[in-house]
Amino acid sequence: MKVGYIGLGIMGGAIVRRLALSRPVAVFDLNPALVAQQVAAGAVAASGAQDLAASCDVIMLCVPRSENVSQILFGEGGIAEMLKPGQIVIDQTSGDPNVTRALAVRLAERDVVMLDAPVSGGAAGAAQGTLAIMVGGPRDTYDAVTPIFEDISPNHTHCGDIGAGQVLKLLNNTMSTCNRIAMLEALAVGVKNGLTLDVMNRVLNAGGARSAPTERLLPRMVEGGFEATFALALMLKDLNLATSLAVASGAPFQSGQLARGLLQTASNHFGPDANLDDIIELIADQAGTSFGQTWSARSHSQERT
Repeated sequence: MKVGYIGLGIMGGAIVRRLALSRPVAVFDLNPALVAQQVAAGAVAASGAQDLAASCDVIMLCVPRSENVSQILFGEGGIAEMLKPGQIVIDQTSGDPNVTRALAVRLAERDVVMLDAPVSGGAAGAAQGTLAIMVGGPRDTYDAVTPIFEDISPNHTHCGDIGAGQVLKLLNNTMSTCNRIAMLEALAVGVKNGLTLDVMNRVLNAGGARSAPTERLLPRMVEGGFEATFALALMLKDLNLATSLAVASGAPFQSGQLARGLLQTASNHFGPDANLDDIIELIADQAGTSFGQTWSARSHSQERT
């Protein structure tokens, strides 16, 4: 199966570089510089999105929002008009499962199957081949494209019908954000009571509070650095979607709502270009303390995006 990839940002670009280690990959992005980077890493540039769709068996997408997926598929100059029966669309966007389900219905009218396959683990996980891939859609289609997922990471799971992968990704990001906030608030209390980040790093990572933020972000904070390469606006988008999903499901979502509110506060305070790590400064400010970095998250935002 010939694979094409649209959307070469931090996550999509990292996935393409992983795929290109094992197979030819045609690529397209509205940013020519991102295309050039992937060509230098072994990918083949398509002349446009429609050209890519017409020449590939499997078209993979990774863009910021489901609205972008809708535009790529069915907007002016969209690729849907080029798709033929039997082709497969794999959307790796952290998107709205309801929008994805509707898009899958429209593609099915053309005998084109859609899978949603968002990932967790960041660009570093893509480079190392350790991403968690959450897949929704027909089981037989998942089985057919399993070799492609294997080229990205062995950690791929069929989660259920179309949209199931995105539901799980929204819940994953909500839990991750809650863990991050809980850690930062605890660190602020510790610092105000005489504990150092180094001491808390060693103890928390050896005890029951150990989590992804304590294992990844806290050591970086000890060193005076930061960890995230993820836009705060995109995480806020995911928590907004998760909260809406919980409301529609009639499920309590208190922790998720609190995390969503704090991200909204950070977004309002730092602006649209904020990075997820900017909540470090927000929580320190709210606590009336500092984590002791020699430089601020805001002053280094360009290095991390």
